[in-house]
Amino acid sequence: MTETRTETIREKEFPLTPAAELATGESCDQQKKSYTFITSRATLDGAYPALILALNARRLGHEATVFYTFMGINIIRKGYLKKLKFHMPGFLGALPGMSRLATHMMKKQIEEAGAPDLESLLEMAQIEGVKLVGCRMTVEMMKIPEEDFIEGVTILNAEQYLKLAEKCSINMFT
Repeated sequence: MTETRTETIREKEFPLTPAAELATGESCDQQKKSYTFITSRATLDGAYPALILALNARRLGHEATVFYTFMGINIIRKGYLKKLKFHMPGFLGALPGMSRLATHMMKKQIEEAGAPDLESLLEMAQIEGVKLVGCRMTVEMMKIPEEDFIEGVTILNAEQYLKLAEKCSINMFT
């Protein structure tokens, strides 16, 4: 039986499972790789996938970068994580008050699943070495001062990002 390790972030315990062990119990290729994940939506379902994938890539011993563009850039702005909502797709999502209800339900499901909230997940990702990158064009287009970003964010233009991405094993739009 494997011992379950935990990590304490913001006075909450989160289980740490060895990400390198697949469902079969086999380990991944140990050669160090690089991965990038692109996030363009400032919603709960826009924020979680890239951070979870990047954090697990780091736990496998690989480099991981999350590139935030368009509305997704708000995820790395100071004070915005608490404002993120879950928008239901389709007709139900258009009903007044549905976004608030769906957000409450999603946050409850996240908590019940033992998953960290976004603030904790982002903090874990930074502590474990995930690089957070904002899109220069989005920053300029939305007139966002660079001091509005959380600590540790790097701003790159499209050419700089593409030079990083061309060296990666995986580039994924989440």
